[in-house]
Amino acid sequence: MPRIVAIHQGIAPIASAIRNAYIDFSRMTASIVAVVTDVIREGRPVIGYGFNSNGRYAQSGLLRERFIPRLLEADPRSLVDASGDNLDPHRCWAALFANEKPGGHGERSVAIGVLDMAIWDAVAKIERKPLWRLLADRYRGGVADERVFVYAAGGYYYPGKDLEALKAEMRGYLDLGYSVVKMKIGDDLDQDLRRIDAVLSVVGSGERLAVDANGRFDLPTAIAYARALAPYGLFWYEEAGDPLDYALQAALAEHYPHPMATGENLFSMQDARNLIRYGGMRADRDWLQFDCALSYGLVEYLRTLDMLQTHGWSARRCIPHGGHQMSLNIAAGLGLGGNESYPGVFQPFGGFADGLPVEDGHVRLPQAPGVGFEAKTALYAVLSALHAR
Repeated sequence: MPRIVAIHQGIAPIASAIRNAYIDFSRMTASIVAVVTDVIREGRPVIGYGFNSNGRYAQSGLLRERFIPRLLEADPRSLVDASGDNLDPHRCWAALFANEKPGGHGERSVAIGVLDMAIWDAVAKIERKPLWRLLADRYRGGVADERVFVYAAGGYYYPGKDLEALKAEMRGYLDLGYSVVKMKIGDDLDQDLRRIDAVLSVVGSGERLAVDANGRFDLPTAIAYARALAPYGLFWYEEAGDPLDYALQAALAEHYPHPMATGENLFSMQDARNLIRYGGMRADRDWLQFDCALSYGLVEYLRTLDMLQTHGWSARRCIPHGGHQMSLNIAAGLGLGGNESYPGVFQPFGGFADGLPVEDGHVRLPQAPGVGFEAKTALYAVLSALHAR
């Protein structure tokens, strides 16, 4: 019977001078964890790793005071699957959430998401499978996508960054093999239209450009932008208003006929369900961006996918936020519509395995067991340092 023998946690800086229309990233941090088991593979203990996506700060207090102790103090027999040969992520999740009231999900969803990622990494390593293969075998009848659509997220506001610099950034993404890019909007409509025109002069057409307001707008401003953006036929118009203002999202849908996207700041299945019920989202064109690393992990994401199916949504309408390997594995294993990518920022957490190029806007997955952190040298160096101290 496998046991968790230690859990290490730390803080990794991902600060930079970039900003979106709502926050800057000058002091941004991420939590990192290493879950050490007593299972030996290739002569070494199996260790699962996890971290949280950008945009939410490190959760060391919650990890240290609440969630790590719960996992370590749980009866080891309560954390394994029916065979007794592997950890059960669902049972581990139940131990983490023990004695927690429903609602008010807040930052605890981030802390649990970090540990959930590490547990799934360990589970797949114990089975000697890439996580995407394990997920396909367990939940999709063995069918996995051989490659996953990815888009390049960037176009942040940056001190001294003029239109030529913005164009050069986007040209660089195309040169890397991306077919769709994303940029930030929300400071000023006239300025943003000039920035959009500049990017379109590089990428060529609206369906190759997504824009993201990061929840900045009230309804009149969101509508004003919608009217100005509509002629471009963009890939999507993202998170115009506050993520919990479902009425705003529903009203905006009446003024914008093209695809919209939101969901990266919804941190539970219940919040996602409220978006589907009340947010006016359209299953034939809109995109959902729930990020497992911020929303209680893959165990909760599976519940969200079940909810979406019940409400007539395809998993193909999900393109998670975060730009990390965990969501890439989920996309391939569970048949999502794609994954975000950060080729230029939030390193070493952004991007995918070393030596796997983006080709025609798609990327393949490594054969490494687990999430594949070991196949991304710079990231593995940060994560493995947790238990090398």
